[in-house]
Amino acid sequence: MTRSSDLPATAPPTPGRSRNMAAIKRRDTKPERAIRSLLHAAGKRYRVDVRLDLEGARPRPDILFTRAKVAVFVDGCFWHCCPEHGRQPGVNAGYWGPKLERNVARDRAADEALRAAGWTVVRVWEHEPRDEAAARIIATVEAAAAPDSSGKPK
Repeated sequence: MTRSSDLPATAPPTPGRSRNMAAIKRRDTKPERAIRSLLHAAGKRYRVDVRLDLEGARPRPDILFTRAKVAVFVDGCFWHCCPEHGRQPGVNAGYWGPKLERNVARDRAADEALRAAGWTVVRVWEHEPRDEAAARIIATVEAAAAPDSSGKPK
């Protein structure tokens, strides 16, 4: 039997680990559903998991307010390297470290592409209190949808 610690530093995960990782949801996570529920109860309507084809990136926000042009991402602390709760994996760090770094780089590229296309980006950590996160999202959507001095929505 080969232990993970016996594998080379850059080895991909074991088949068992691959099955486990494949079972992790990309959408409809518990934090995401809870925030969506609060937004819906507040009367906000949105689209879920829509890919946007932009110059230089194809981000897939978790929640999308198309009229207000607000893209919301609910980031997991491990996968997106939360400064408060994120941790480096102890096993096979040579594989997982660079993978997590690529996730963060992809997040920054998506943010940049969305902003360049006129979108407002809101990132919420999974550990944030749901009601506070929903209130921040609602405030952002309402500010983005408010008319400017010419009477047109921003």
